[in-house]
Amino acid sequence: MQNDLNKKIVNASKWSSITEIIARLISPVVNIFLARLLAPEEFGIVATITMVITFAEIFTDAGFQKYLIQHEFKDENELDKNTNVAFLTNLGLSLVICALIFFFRDKIATAVGSPGLGDSISISSVLIIIAAFSSIQMARFKRAFDFKTLFYARAGASLIPLLVTIPLAIVMRNYWALLIGNFTSQLFTAVILTIKSKWKPSFYFRLHILKEMFSFSAWTLLESISIWLTSNIGIFIVGNTLNEYYLGIYKTSMSTVNSYMAIITAALTPVLFSALSRYQNDNDGFKKTYYGFQKLTATLIFPMGVGIFLYRDLVTAILLGEQWKEAAGFVGLWGLTSSFTIVFSHFSSEVYRSKGKPKISLFAQLLHLAFVIPALIISTNYSFTTLYTVRSLVRIQAILTAIIIMRAIFKFKILDVFKNVLPMIISSAIMGACGYGLQMVSQNIVWQIISVIICVIIYFAVLLVCFPSTRRELLKNPQVSKYLKRFQK
Repeated sequence: MQNDLNKKIVNASKWSSITEIIARLISPVVNIFLARLLAPEEFGIVATITMVITFAEIFTDAGFQKYLIQHEFKDENELDKNTNVAFLTNLGLSLVICALIFFFRDKIATAVGSPGLGDSISISSVLIIIAAFSSIQMARFKRAFDFKTLFYARAGASLIPLLVTIPLAIVMRNYWALLIGNFTSQLFTAVILTIKSKWKPSFYFRLHILKEMFSFSAWTLLESISIWLTSNIGIFIVGNTLNEYYLGIYKTSMSTVNSYMAIITAALTPVLFSALSRYQNDNDGFKKTYYGFQKLTATLIFPMGVGIFLYRDLVTAILLGEQWKEAAGFVGLWGLTSSFTIVFSHFSSEVYRSKGKPKISLFAQLLHLAFVIPALIISTNYSFTTLYTVRSLVRIQAILTAIIIMRAIFKFKILDVFKNVLPMIISSAIMGACGYGLQMVSQNIVWQIISVIICVIIYFAVLLVCFPSTRRELLKNPQVSKYLKRFQK
């Protein structure tokens, strides 16, 4: 039974990784073009609209996706019944919320600091209805570890910006190109998943099932709201305090870094949650799975974070262009802090959820918000440099909170957590010191690129030569070695 589950995890990791690699390879190409075709102000407008829509989508999903992935059902028939109830509830809520957004569109636009965007927000709310179709289907595929099907949907959707968004941006030169591209991509995903799914929606609904699902999902819903606030409160505060130019710089800097980090995290996090959920009653298997995924992620994410910080000007110039020079400092610092936040905080959140304890995640998010909100409000009164520095460094609090919770509640020893990734930290630090020295030689762009390649070689040389035990652990770990061997094939 455990071997079958390991095989499913490995296979899911492979397809999830292929999906994200393809999507993330296309995304930089798209961003390189769009950042040069559209002004930062246009990205600021889209950030505001997206903030409203993603908030509404939290209520339409109501945490049912995680319920369908995590809950143990008696048989396939019971799973289908629960899926139908979740789908019809999502669809009904989507229609109600879209209607509310339409009637109060101008007031909503004013509240988020962008009066005049009411019609754009209202039209974009159609995405909420489309999401109701795709989110439940995604849950079914993730539960079954069928990431191969999700690969086809995601790979196809990732091509939409190349075929739709960029051509529209060339012609329209405004934010509507981004909105139409998002709509087309979401619609494609919903259609493909619905066609490929064995489960098809039907008009089956039972109130007692909804009550049971909501009793499980209520805390997950609150947790999702807190996560949304953590991600978007900065957009709200910056949008109401600074102009759309700095809002565009703020949001695009974060999203650019996040999209590159997600090459690693988006490939593994969904699989990690599904795997941990299956091991939730097997403590040894649970910890081994967690440490295996954490080690693999740290191996790739730590040098990436250090590299983005060290070569922030080069990264910004290549990915965004000359008109985004002010973003370089934020891109670098956000990249560095993201690497540690992902390994020590974000992965901990998957532990809370997989153990069926969203209350803990909610507490951690609310505590973090208690630091983030005043930090943002105060720092916006100073320079933009102060703003992004404070926003990046306040994440240290989230890391410390996660470490304490993991020790106090889930009995993960702090020393074991750090020992698991210490070789990667040391190797990244040595790489960073060498990279700093190489930058002193010349600021020529050709030399900068060469020095990046040298840094990569130095990192893996130090990691694999100086830490042979880590090399052996990586190759022997069932979730890592099989994943790497099959991926190479």
